[in-house]
Amino acid sequence: MTARARFRRPLLAGALALAVAGGAVGLTLALDGSAAAGPAPLAVTVDKHACGAPPARLPAGPVDFEVRDAATTFVSVYVTDPTGARAYAEIRWLGPNHSLPLSASLAAGRYALRCVFSDGPVLTSSTVAVSGSATDTETGYRPMNSTELEQPVTAYRAYVAAALPHLLDAARTLDADVARGDLAAARTDWLPAHLAYERLGAAYNSFGDFDGDIDGRPDGLPDGVDDHGWTGFLAIEHALWHGAPADRVRPLTQKLVADVNGLIADFPSEDIDSEDLPLRAHEILENALQFQLTGQEDQGSGTTLATLDANAQGTQEVVSLLAPLVRERDPGLVETLDQGLATLRGQLAAAHGSAADWPAAASLDRATRERLDGTLGALLEQLAALPNLLSPRNGA
Repeated sequence: MTARARFRRPLLAGALALAVAGGAVGLTLALDGSAAAGPAPLAVTVDKHACGAPPARLPAGPVDFEVRDAATTFVSVYVTDPTGARAYAEIRWLGPNHSLPLSASLAAGRYALRCVFSDGPVLTSSTVAVSGSATDTETGYRPMNSTELEQPVTAYRAYVAAALPHLLDAARTLDADVARGDLAAARTDWLPAHLAYERLGAAYNSFGDFDGDIDGRPDGLPDGVDDHGWTGFLAIEHALWHGAPADRVRPLTQKLVADVNGLIADFPSEDIDSEDLPLRAHEILENALQFQLTGQEDQGSGTTLATLDANAQGTQEVVSLLAPLVRERDPGLVETLDQGLATLRGQLAAAHGSAADWPAAASLDRATRERLDGTLGALLEQLAALPNLLSPRNGA
C-alpha cells in the first residue's frame, strides 16, 4: 500500500457542477431544486422540434421560466441574445421528463431560449422582446468554448515543465546533505525542496502515483508513520525531525530523487484536463485550509504556514493564466482574487516576521489564526466561482 496522495477532490465540486457560483449567471436554482420566490413561472416545454414557445413580449425585470424536457435525451437550456453571443441564465443539464426553473432579470432588449441537446441538436426559440426598465438586471456572459482553455493549459504545462528541474536540483541537494551525514543541513534544505513541489498545486492530479510517492501522507497506511511504504517529503520530514539517523533517512532521499526523475520523464505523456484547471485553483487552497492552516500535515518541522504560502503562489499562477478568460465574463473577479491572494500572503508574511524559522500553525495566537482563517475562507468563496464560470457551455 502506498502513501495517501495529497490531492483531495472537495465536496464542493459536486455542488458546483449543478449550481452557478458567484452571481455571474442569472440562474436562481437552489440546491434542493426549488425556485426563488416570486410570480408563477412561465411554463416552457422543449423537445427536438422546438426550444419552447416563450412569450413574444415581456416587461423588463425578473423573468421566471419552468422548463420541461419532453425529449428522450438531456438538454442544456439558456436565455441568450438571439445570436447566442451572450447568455443570461442557464440550466446546465435537464433530464427527460423533468422540469427545472430558469430565472433571470432582463433589461430591455431581444432574447431567446437556446436548447443544446446531449446528442447534438441545437435549437433556438422565437425572439422575446423585453421592454421597459428595471434595476439589477443581468449583464450576461460570453459562453465558454472548450478550446478556449487550451492556451492556459499549455502555458501551465510549460510552467510545470520549467519548475521540475529546479525541484530535482533541490531534491539532489537534500540527498547530498544526508549522504554526508549532515542532518542539520538536510533540515535546512528540506523546506526549499518541499516548497518547490508545493507550488505546483494545479498539476497534482496529473502526476498519477508520483504525487503519493513524492508528497503522500501516512493516512490509512497499516503502520502509519512507521509504515515502510511511506516515502516522500513528509516521510523525510518526520525522519529528520524525530531523530532518525542518516542511514535511515538516506533511502528516503534517494527514492525522492528517483521519483522526481521519474516524474520528469513521465510528465510529457500526462494530460492536464482543460476543465480541471479552474477547479484546481479552488482545490489548492481548500486543501491548504484543511491540512496546512490547521497544522494537520506537520510532521515535525512546523512549516505548514510556509506550505500555505507556496500554495497561494501556485494559486496565483493559475489565476494569472486564467485571467483573460475570467475578465471577459466577470470583469472584477480577477482583481478581487488578486487582492485576496495578496492579503493572504501579506498576513502570512506578518506571521513569519523577521524570524529565521516559520512559526508552527499550532503556535499562532487566536487573533492571527482567525484573521488567516477569515481571509482564506473569503478567498475560497471567490475562487469557487471559477469552475462554473469557465466551464464550457456545450455549444450555447
